[in-house]
Amino acid sequence: MSGWYEVSKSSNGQFKFVLKAANAETILTSELYTTRGAADNGIASVQKNSPLDERYEKKTTKDGHPYFNLKAGNHEIIGSSETYSSAGAMDKGIASVKANGPTTVIKDKTLPVL
Repeated sequence: MSGWYEVSKSSNGQFKFVLKAANAETILTSELYTTRGAADNGIASVQKNSPLDERYEKKTTKDGHPYFNLKAGNHEIIGSSETYSSAGAMDKGIASVKANGPTTVIKDKTLPVL
């Protein structure tokens, strides 16, 4: 089984998505979008850009923990990772986003549960 996207609404009514690996671990989190359509466009951008090495920006937090941003062709950040314990763990996270990013499986968490 491969990964999937989950689209949800934040407490202020905006939309966001996360990319989950096959083990249900969140591997990428989007920014907030004002519309569902914009969030869907963000997912399409991850699907397109995640396989490309040059789209990953490796960073370090102020306290020294590595993380990465996935950027679109226009250099806008599409999504960010969690912070990792080591550069090696971050590299595994990037490999997971590359492997799972192209998935077309989207789970909609914005709909009311009946």
